[in-house]
Amino acid sequence: MLPLETDETAGWFEGARAGELRIQACLACGRLRHPPCPRCPWCHSPEREWRAMSGQGRVWSFVVPHPPLLPGFSELAPYNVVMVELVEDPSIRVTGQLVDRAGDAPGDVDPATILIGEPVRAVWVPVEDVGFLQWQRAST
Repeated sequence: MLPLETDETAGWFEGARAGELRIQACLACGRLRHPPCPRCPWCHSPEREWRAMSGQGRVWSFVVPHPPLLPGFSELAPYNVVMVELVEDPSIRVTGQLVDRAGDAPGDVDPATILIGEPVRAVWVPVEDVGFLQWQRAST
């Protein structure tokens, strides 16, 4: 199941196709925001742009889903889902799967080895016409 691209999320998907982690930013107050939205939640300005991030972050939290799950996910379980805080702004958190190498199955990582605060970097795996975000351990 791939996420749906909309006018509001187009900048994310353009970045994904280019292998860049892009986050929406307000042109009026400069704050980053994720998920994307039509108005800034702080100053309410509709003016926005997409900014490329470094792709560096830290594991903020994680979960390991087990069946029953939505179709398309059950056969992958159990697998990890990590929430990563970006180094540019720790209040910006982006989800994905933790892997040792780009393209690895998220179920390959033993959940007992996932550490809160562990440094990670964004990697993109091509799936159909979009890049799928995974988080790779910074030490690998």
